[in-house]
Amino acid sequence: MVKETTYYDVLGVKPNFTQEELKKAYRKLAWKYHPVKNPNEGKKFKRISQGYEVLSDAKKRELYDKGGEQLIKEGGAGGGFGSPMDILDMRGKNVVHQLIVTLEDLYNGATRKVALQKNVVCDKCEGRGGKKGLVENCPNCRGTGMQERIHQIGPEMVQQIQSVCMECGGHGERICPKDRCKSCNGRKIVREKKILEFHIDKGMKNSQKITFHGEGDQVPGLEPGDIIIVLDQKDHAVFTAGEDLSLCIWTCSWLRHCVNFPENGFFSPDKLSLLGKLLLERKDVEETDEMDQVELVDFDSNAYEGDDHHPQGGVQCQSS
Repeated sequence: MVKETTYYDVLGVKPNFTQEELKKAYRKLAWKYHPVKNPNEGKKFKRISQGYEVLSDAKKRELYDKGGEQLIKEGGAGGGFGSPMDILDMRGKNVVHQLIVTLEDLYNGATRKVALQKNVVCDKCEGRGGKKGLVENCPNCRGTGMQERIHQIGPEMVQQIQSVCMECGGHGERICPKDRCKSCNGRKIVREKKILEFHIDKGMKNSQKITFHGEGDQVPGLEPGDIIIVLDQKDHAVFTAGEDLSLCIWTCSWLRHCVNFPENGFFSPDKLSLLGKLLLERKDVEETDEMDQVELVDFDSNAYEGDDHHPQGGVQCQSS
């Protein structure tokens, strides 16, 4: 018998609610009356959070049903209220996928498609796992999904152990096998193939992430996670991507080629004559008075080893 229904009324749930119904009701109201969206509804938001804190905890709820809010305030439940954002921060798991790309993809940009498998809420049972109204809280763990055991380990010494409820597998709910959803078999979720098409922008880097918010695994009553694509560049045969190019090099870039010059005499005179006919005609250079005529000689590295031939201005050695 429920003595007080204030928290039930605040959250808009009946005393025989399921944990899934409670989470959905709280999330809906919490987003509606969040202080960021409604600065004047701080008291309302706090009241909603307090109601959820009590009703989501099996022990606190039992005390509340027996003695109302007054029994909670007197310390019967122990501890205080948790953060009102705890449930809002709970999300489904992110799906991370490594995508192999080439250096050309990162430099020029590219459009790619990936096919992924993810969990989605079963649309046949709307995430309940069974027929509506036939899903009940597990009597073994009272809907918490955990069971406690106390062992006597010595005189006046006991040990309290928490473990996953074996009756419901940690779900906090129990569904009769004949009432389970045929599509998800009571698991509330099904696997689904998701194809994503996205664009790799020019200039993206190795290990850079592309995030699709809300496209990850779904869990009943929680925000879905994200799908995160991580670019994994495979090695290029010639080039590497770096960040050491100056503005001058970037704007005045060039291609580098290794040139092997032939040795003297690799062509016979007759072949050189034929080559000259294939090339552009060389124009005679007109000589002017401003030009100096010089005679080129082969460079001799030993030309200045003797004192007599040492260039003017150098250090002179004394001769005996």
